[in-house]
This record gives sequence, C-alpha cells and structure tokens, in this order.
Amino acid sequence: MKLLRIFLPFALLLALALLVVGCGGGDDDVPSDAIAVVGDEEIPKRDYDALVDQAKRSYRTSKKPFPKAGTPEHESVKNQAVLYLVQRAQFEQKAEELDVEVGDEEVDARLKQIIQQYFGGNEQRYRQQLKQTGLTEERVRDDVTAQLIQEKLFEKVTEDVEVTDEDIEAYYEKNKSQYGQPASRDVRHILVPTKRQADRIHAQLQRGADFAALAKKFSKDPGSKNQGGKLTIARGQTVPAFDRTAFRLKKGQVSPPVKTQYGFHIIEPLSAVKPAKTTPLKDVKAQIKQQLLQTKKNEAMTEWVEDTKKDFEGDTTYQVGFKPPATKSTTGTTSDR
Repeated sequence: MKLLRIFLPFALLLALALLVVGCGGGDDDVPSDAIAVVGDEEIPKRDYDALVDQAKRSYRTSKKPFPKAGTPEHESVKNQAVLYLVQRAQFEQKAEELDVEVGDEEVDARLKQIIQQYFGGNEQRYRQQLKQTGLTEERVRDDVTAQLIQEKLFEKVTEDVEVTDEDIEAYYEKNKSQYGQPASRDVRHILVPTKRQADRIHAQLQRGADFAALAKKFSKDPGSKNQGGKLTIARGQTVPAFDRTAFRLKKGQVSPPVKTQYGFHIIEPLSAVKPAKTTPLKDVKAQIKQQLLQTKKNEAMTEWVEDTKKDFEGDTTYQVGFKPPATKSTTGTTSDR
C-alpha cells in the first residue's frame, strides 16, 4: 500500500516527534461533528475518522491486528491522530501570519514527483492505489499541502540561522579525535586453520617460495586471498595479536605463525608504517558547517514549535473524549491545559 506508506507515517510521526501542542480542555461547546476547535477553525470528525481508517489499513497491510478500543495502544493511535490534526491547523494559521503560502501548482508538482518516484510515473497505477487504499484525491492533496507548509515554515523560521568560522573551529577543536587517522601499513598474510599447516607454509617461504602464490592457494581469508594476501590495515583495527605483529615487523620480514581467534597467520609487511595524522580543518570545514547548520536549524524550529504551543494555549479546545493526556514538552515540563 504505497500511498499509506507515503502519507500515514508523515501524519503520525509528526505528531509523535512534536508532542508539544498545547492541550485545551474538553468542551461541550465544541460542535458535535468536530473533535476540536483551533482558533476559529473547527477540525471535522470526518478528518479524524479518515486518519484512523488510514491507520487501520496500514495495520492490515502489515498483517497486524488493529488495537482494540480501550487498550493503551488504541488510545495512542487516537491521540496521535488528534495531535496531528490539531497541530496541522495550528501550523496553517501560523503560516498565514508569516505569509507562507502553498499554491495548487506546487501541490501538483509534488504529486507528480510522488507518482514518478513511487509509481514510475504511471498515473493509472496511482489511481488504482487511491481506490485500493480508500484515499480520495482531496485527502492526498490535503496531506501534500500540509507537508509543503511544514517544509516552508521550516525554511522561514530558519532562514536567518548562521554558522560562523568561530563555531566551526570550536567544534573541530572539541572533536578533533573524530578527524584523526591512525597509523596504517600495507601488509600481506596467509591464514590457515592449523599450526602444522602454518609451519609448513612458513618453511616454504623461508626457502624462497612465492608468498602471493601460497596465499592464493592456501589462505582462508576471503577478503585478501585473491589479492595474494594483500590488505591495508590501520593500527588498532585488527585483532590484537595480528596488530602487534604487523606493526612490529620490519618491511619484508616474514613472521612465524601468529595465533588469533581466526586461525594461524603468516604476516609480511609490504610498506613502512604510515604515521597517524589528523585531517586538517580545511578538508572538513564544509562538512562541519553543514552539520552545525542543520543542528542549529533544528533547534530553532523546536523553539518555534514551543512558542507556537504557547500562542495557542487558550485557543485550542477539544471535544469531550478527544482531549489528549498531559504530555511533556521538549523542555521537560508537563502540559495539561
């Protein structure tokens, strides 16, 4: 059920990820055909029913029984659906305040992208999926619009976020160990299961036998066997006995059999030890900047969502039986309004 995978996770995961919506009290004055009122906007119960129906279809597709009414699992699905719809209404109203708009042509373009990505551009297959999943074109467009609004709000809220050179340098110095490269060395080895076989091969090498030929013939290491036993190792990244021997030997010196958990190795270094080094800041500056920028943007958006919750504290009212339980905000405080 491709359409359910596309839209349902967005709806419910958004609610889970942003459980910071102000919870208004249950109110008998909310119209009977609505689950909540956000500002002056009513959220129709049919939207809630449609979202829960999507959840049921998703469960059936996954061959899982839908939670029974009254169980904690059922309440969780219910609350996620309510929170998503309430938050979507709040975001839409905030978008108007910030002059964030989504036009029909943008929805058309995103739908075209979805049809291309998930249905190979085949409109007929897309329509068939709509029919099979019970989704209407109107509901799909509503979901796409909500997603585009969220994306545009993120862009609007975070448009002034910056990362300075000082930020980058401070992060680099604090996390310098992440950019270190350990000492390394090119070696070759032959791995066999018994000490007896290893001793025989070692004796042949001492008499001038070809190392690469013996590795291809006898080695049990699939990663290096076909390369004549060659591999590049970094200090501390192989098993201890192998690591100690490989970095202690001189270039071209053949070791006696070395026992590890994998068997017995005969090791020969092919290069000098390349010393450890740290990747310079200039080589990772762009990467660090992007990482810090995304972190700062996420923090700015989280703060904005918190502020939005506060803005709607007195303007979100729930139908009796639909008020979600108290939740913890991202600051750790409890919300039960």
